[in-house]
Amino acid sequence: MKDVAEVIKNVQGIYESDTAFTVLKDFERVLDELDLYVYDNWEDGEIASGPNIKRHWVICSFMWPRDKMPDPMGGKRLLDYDCKVTYKKDHILVPRKIKSPDDIRPGTKKGKLDRKEIWVVEIMMPKKLIVDIYSGYNEMLDLTTEAGVEPNATPEAQPAEAGVEAGVGAGAEAPAPDGAV
Repeated sequence: MKDVAEVIKNVQGIYESDTAFTVLKDFERVLDELDLYVYDNWEDGEIASGPNIKRHWVICSFMWPRDKMPDPMGGKRLLDYDCKVTYKKDHILVPRKIKSPDDIRPGTKKGKLDRKEIWVVEIMMPKKLIVDIYSGYNEMLDLTTEAGVEPNATPEAQPAEAGVEAGVGAGAEAPAPDGAV
């Protein structure tokens, strides 16, 4: 059983830690590069816990409403890259919106807690996969940001421009060659 407060604390911890935030971005980059988001409902997931960084693995859990289960074919795609994926039915405690006095917990000013059924998908991803995809991403960025040729500050005069500078060109007559009248 999960609680909204636990999920909020986890997200807050991610934003407070540069390492966790960077690892989570790299984790998501892998999911994106493996085209996981083309499968139904994968883009609607919310982080429930993680990233938990182990020696060889990074583990994250994501949650979906029970009626929007992520397509298992997406999880199967991750198996080809040595990831471990588990699906679990669970529920989360969510505070009720207060519309009447019956929605308030006795002795407090807070809403009653309702159980909302969810799917929890835990993904164990090898660190090697994250590093491989990250290094490929950096190589791609290096190729797109390298300049092909550095432009010169002052362009060199071309032969045609030399004639224009000497007075030959539009509206000016060319000098007659030797021996011509």
